[in-house]
Order: sequence, then structure tokens, then C-alpha cells
Amino acid sequence: MKDVRVALVQDAPILFNLNHTIEKVDHLIQQAKSKGAAMVVFPEAFISAYPRGISFGTVVGARSSQGRAMWQRYHDSALDLSSPAFDRLSKIIKKHGIYCFIGVIERVQSGTLYCTLLYFDPKGKCIGKHRKIKPTAAERIIWGEGSGTDLITYDTTYGKVGGLICWENYMPLARLTLFQQSIEIYLAPTADHRDSWQHTIRHIACEGRCYVLSCNQFVTKRDYPTDLPGEDLSGFDEIMSRGGTTVIDPLGNELIQPLWDQPGIIMADLLSDVLVQSKMDFDVVGHYARNDLFR
Repeated sequence: MKDVRVALVQDAPILFNLNHTIEKVDHLIQQAKSKGAAMVVFPEAFISAYPRGISFGTVVGARSSQGRAMWQRYHDSALDLSSPAFDRLSKIIKKHGIYCFIGVIERVQSGTLYCTLLYFDPKGKCIGKHRKIKPTAAERIIWGEGSGTDLITYDTTYGKVGGLICWENYMPLARLTLFQQSIEIYLAPTADHRDSWQHTIRHIACEGRCYVLSCNQFVTKRDYPTDLPGEDLSGFDEIMSRGGTTVIDPLGNELIQPLWDQPGIIMADLLSDVLVQSKMDFDVVGHYARNDLFR
């Protein structure tokens, strides 16, 4: 690993609007680059919505016609990786010359949507992607399950980068799969804004002896379009997602305090010496692995 300055974006997309969200991504990457970042991380499902509070007209055993219309609205704002919109995103990243890791709702030709993490290099090339292997609770209504074949890390100029999305991080064997690849910069884009999530990411950093970059959206009800078919958000608080974006070092220390209840871009410097020194007393796939006992 080499020392690197990273930026984590805590903001809302232009919900359910693909083109306007990509415009906002351009603006946010520009801000991150101006602050000296060589890598920028966006939250889970930033393109173009984590649909918190949306029912899609579902109850057990039944779906409504309005719910199907709402799902089409969501479907139409998702990102097809073979589309002009994807090419536009790639060109934006190339223009800024920065590593970009961004959560998207991926649409495939058959019609399924996936919650996906995309990895771009500074030339705008998509060097990898990871589809969420287990959507949580009602997410299973709208997203398919990834195959798990993309649980891999990627070599960058600054170190090995990989990640898991939101509650995948509670899956011990998924984490171990990344640890076994000597991950150094661990991405944890999420939609979890509970205080308990902060304990989760600190544990992962201590367990994996890696930097953990956790990135969440800040979203209010005002960010939602007013014409969503059949949906009513009146029962929710004004702040739909509080954020909590932060960076944890390999010894479990916060490099910056979590950002709550406001949009912003946080910056952190990841130092290679800290990562090396953290392995002195614990290496989950090295001297602490006990492969003679565990299979």
C-alpha cells in the first residue's frame, strides 16, 4: 500500500432521475478532486436511489398495479452498464483522473435490478464490480442476488481495494474472502444510519487490519419527487437517512468523526505505515489464522 488521500461523499442523488444524478456525480467528484483526493467513494445505491420508505405496493401474497408503476419508475432510473449513461459516467471519471468507487442500481437486459458497487480507475475504465449477494429484508422484492463470483479485490496504484455492501458486512465468510486476498482499503458503502453500524465498521477494521471506508447518504423527504405512484412518506421523519460516513484505521480508530445529519465530503489520509504496524499482533489470515484447526 502507498499513502493516499481519500474523499467520501455523503449526499443525496437526484432520486429516481438517472441523468440528473450523473450530473451531480460530476460536480461532487470535482469537489473531491479539488481537495486533493486520489480516490472518491460514494454510498450504496447512489445512482439513483436507495428507495427508503417506498412500499412498491407489496404485501405478502399480493402486488398492486400502482406498485408495479413505482417499480418501473425505479427501473427506468437504474444504470445499464452497456448504455450511453454508463459511457457518460466513465468519461466524467476520466476527465477528473481519479479512482471512483460508486454504488449503483444496475439494470440488466432481462429486467432484473442489482445493488452493485462499481470500481473505476483514473482513466475511466470500470475495473470491476460487485453485486450484493444478499439483499436485506424488503430489498429482496426489488433486487436480485449476486452470484458471489465477484467477491474479489482489485489492485490499484495505492493498494488492494475491495468491499461489501451494507449488511453483507455481517457475513463472516464474505469478510474472510476479502481478508484472504490481503485487502488493504476496505469499502463499506451502506444505507445503515444506526449508531450500531459504527461498531460494525470498527470491528471490521480491527479484524481485517485494514482501512475501512464507510459511506452513507444524507437524504430528506424533500429530496423525494412528489409524484411517486401510490407512495406516502407522511409517517416518516423529515430526515430519511442521517449519514454517518467515516473512515476507520487498521487499529479501529476513527480518522474522522462520523458526519451526521448534513451533506458533505469528508477527507482522510491513509498511511501505509499504520497498516503494516497493525499486523504486529494480529493477522487474521496469517499468524492468527490457525489453518491447522479451521477449514
